[in-house]
Amino acid sequence: MFQRILVANRGEIALRVFRACREMGIETVAVCSAADRGADYLKAANESICIGPAAANQSYLVIKNIIAAAEIGNVQAIHPGYGFLSENEHFAEVCRECKIEFIGPSADAMSKLGDKVTAKEIAKQAQVNLVPGSNGLITSEAEALVIAERIGYPVLIKATAGGGGKGMRVARNDISLKAGLKAAAMEAEKAFNNAGVYLEKYIENPRHVEVQIIADTHGEVVHLWERDCSSQRRHQKLIEESPAPNLPLSVREDICKAAVRLIQAAKYTNAGTVEFIVDKNNQFYFIEVNARIQVEHPVTEMVTGIDLIQQQIRVASGEPLPWKQRAIPCQGAAIEVRINAEDPDNDFRPSPGKITKLRVPGGHGVRWDSHIHEGYVVGPYYDSMIGKLIVHKPTRPEAIACMKRCLDEFVVEGIKTTIPLLKRILNHTAFVEGKMDTTFIEQNLLVKSS
Repeated sequence: MFQRILVANRGEIALRVFRACREMGIETVAVCSAADRGADYLKAANESICIGPAAANQSYLVIKNIIAAAEIGNVQAIHPGYGFLSENEHFAEVCRECKIEFIGPSADAMSKLGDKVTAKEIAKQAQVNLVPGSNGLITSEAEALVIAERIGYPVLIKATAGGGGKGMRVARNDISLKAGLKAAAMEAEKAFNNAGVYLEKYIENPRHVEVQIIADTHGEVVHLWERDCSSQRRHQKLIEESPAPNLPLSVREDICKAAVRLIQAAKYTNAGTVEFIVDKNNQFYFIEVNARIQVEHPVTEMVTGIDLIQQQIRVASGEPLPWKQRAIPCQGAAIEVRINAEDPDNDFRPSPGKITKLRVPGGHGVRWDSHIHEGYVVGPYYDSMIGKLIVHKPTRPEAIACMKRCLDEFVVEGIKTTIPLLKRILNHTAFVEGKMDTTFIEQNLLVKSS
């Protein structure tokens, strides 16, 4: 087991890893930008090293600075958290070349699954359902038109190196396909330095269901059940829950088994998430693999009782998984809401500033994962998420009631947050009945700008 780990991240997820390590008797080294220097959450680490200015591309995204901090801190491993360098295969490779273990998958598995076209080939080999579409990258406008005619409109243009909705366009006819191809390629080139795009059939009003997996270095792969992440805005998740509501047991079992087959085919190790879309007939299709821990991992921890961060560390140190598939429970229902420093009634405009008052809800089955506190200054440099509120109850109706109570108790002053929108979602009949899809919030619950 490692004695000392560097956490190559900040905020909520960094604090989450510090806490997991402390419980395991492992020392931690934090890295921070100039903007985060002196932040309270850094006190949870044994040592803190500043790695650059506030801008992420001059600090948290600079591999050489993080490696230098790891060498100064005399660590044996690096946990990347989520975001930043967590899915950067070059970073994983550099870590291991420097004799520092990367707590995540191999660079090879990350590279293969990070490219959506290659990932689809692996899924096909593993007999996992794929959305009908192109066999590879689109090489010409004429090719795209032929494929669109074969699979039928609407079609979805997707960047092969994409994420977060970037490099993605829906086309409903030849004209919008031609325009969308150019726009998606330009956006993908700018965001990912890779203009490659492919086509697939656009599934109308889908659900977004993902499966949490973990695989050790001894050939064992298990799933930790599924999460429903259909409550989204512009492909960004707002609410996640487990188990997925109204998903037939047979479909639930099939989707989890499909995720395991794909991970086995990719020779993947450590924690990861296999994402699917589910149509109105409960037919599911593979989308992509997130080769890291997810923001929403707490809902899985709540229903299974398994600490995913600690398991990541144990797997990376060479330990075998301590249980077989049949021993992994899924008890009760868990819901997570992401609380962002944004104004949902003003096109989600970021709301940086000082938190002048903070009152966090509590009670049985309530968990708050965050690094903020009263007096904390939310800066303009990083992601707007300031915390995650999670509840766990024996049934979904009880979990919804608990979350609604918690959001009513929650007080954050000095900045705008997404709490008012979350309340609207939790109170909507479609959410209560488990009938959300990925388009519902934007079509029904957002204030329309004039």
